[in-house]
Amino acid sequence: MRTELVIDALGMATLRRTPESGNTILHSDHGSQFTAWAFGQRLRAAGILPSMGSVGDCYDNSMMESFWGALQLEVLDTKIWKTRDKLVTAIFEWIGCWYNRERRHSRVGMLSPAEFEVRNPERPTPNDER
Repeated sequence: MRTELVIDALGMATLRRTPESGNTILHSDHGSQFTAWAFGQRLRAAGILPSMGSVGDCYDNSMMESFWGALQLEVLDTKIWKTRDKLVTAIFEWIGCWYNRERRHSRVGMLSPAEFEVRNPERPTPNDER
């Protein structure tokens, strides 16, 4: 995936969610789009702390790998995208309309992320006990 698409996705996410500076961690792999200077600058500007899994460790990054795998299978590989705008729109719709609103996730009790947040309005901070 191109760095520009990842930066666009980060920009959309931070506009909608307004993460609390220093309390939000983005976990990614060592892909070039996540290690690009521009991506790091965007993270710092949004107050998001970067976190990368260690090389060769498949367990610390499994949730993100699952997300990217689902995006690849359910959107990116479904057809040849004629324009970047059509692909951006498809990714936006998949994340905003399907993945966050409808798709159930085992990590949050088989609820959609949107339903989980409605039921759990007080999100833990990194210092809270888990």
